[in-house]
Amino acid sequence: QLHPVESGGGTVQAGGSLNLSCVVYGDYHAVGWFRQAKEREGISCISTSDSTTYYADSVKGRFAMSRDNAKKMVYLQMNNLKPEDTGVYYCKIGSFRSSAQQMCSHLAGYWGQGTQVTVSS
Repeated sequence: QLHPVESGGGTVQAGGSLNLSCVVYGDYHAVGWFRQAKEREGISCISTSDSTTYYADSVKGRFAMSRDNAKKMVYLQMNNLKPEDTGVYYCKIGSFRSSAQQMCSHLAGYWGQGTQVTVSS
């Protein structure tokens, strides 16, 4: 299993948007986006095992996660960004069956190198 590769981070003003991309190699049961400011937290995950999608309360209604299986890509569209969204964003893939919420609740899996997102006020 190769590690995923993220891209698309940058610096934006509050209220702006960014679209993060992640190249995912191989097969997986779940994939997720995590954000690390102080601690690393799962903010959005998709499970292919049970077809569920999870969003943390802090991003619900503003962020949307999607996949393009043909291109082996996973995306995180981030709208109405806030300064508290600042952090390093990581893509993680899981090789074990789990729900989307389970995927976002632990740190086991294959990680990318991360991409920095900075939101200025």
